[in-house]
This record gives sequence, C-alpha cells and structure tokens, in this order.
Amino acid sequence: MSLNWNMIFAIGLGGFLGAIVRAYVVQFTNKYIPIEFPVGILLVNLVGSFLAGALFAYFSTYSLSVNLKAFLITGFLGALTTYSTFAIESYLLWGTSIYIAITNITLNLVGSILVAGGGFKLIHFFLK
Repeated sequence: MSLNWNMIFAIGLGGFLGAIVRAYVVQFTNKYIPIEFPVGILLVNLVGSFLAGALFAYFSTYSLSVNLKAFLITGFLGALTTYSTFAIESYLLWGTSIYIAITNITLNLVGSILVAGGGFKLIHFFLK
C-alpha cells in the first residue's frame, strides 16, 4: 500500500467522520449514563474492535479497493476507537479507585480483543 492523494483523502475523511461519531457517543453516554466510569470510550473501543474484526473477515473473502479499506479501517475505525483517551482515563481512575481502574483496563483490553475476534468469526461464518 503506497500513500497517494486518493488514499490520504480517504483516510482523512474516514478519520474526520470517526472522530465526530466518537465525540457524539461520548457526549451521549456522559449525559444519559451519569456514572463515574468512561462508558463512552469503552463503547467505541468495543464496537470499533468488533467492526474491525468483521471487516478483516470480509476483506479476506472479498476484494475491495485499497482506498475504501483505508477509509474504513485506518480512517474511520482508527479515529472512532481511542487508545490515548483510554490510557488517560485509566490513569485518572487509578487515583480514584484502583478497582474501577482495573475494571476499565480489563474491559477495554480483553473486551476489545474478544469482540474483534467475535466480529471476525461471525462474518467469516456467514461468508462461508
């Protein structure tokens, strides 16, 4: 995969849209789930990981343009999910409650891996 202007545009547009979706999800969850736990970031990380797994399974069966793949995976899902926000929220939770911090870390790390694998297996199953 070589970067050209079409791919740069695809990644940029995907990133723009993914970041906006993440901001809305986080704002929505903060408003309607008023607990001291970063539910919005957990949600985007789990959903984004599931979608990444599902898309990788789809891409392993069907050929799509490299620009569309870059738009979806690198751009949209890369901006939708967020490791840096997860990291700082886990650090801040550590100062509040070590148990909540460990819960957040476990749910994000293990949960993301499990749902990515689940998305891959689910799509792979339906495509057979």
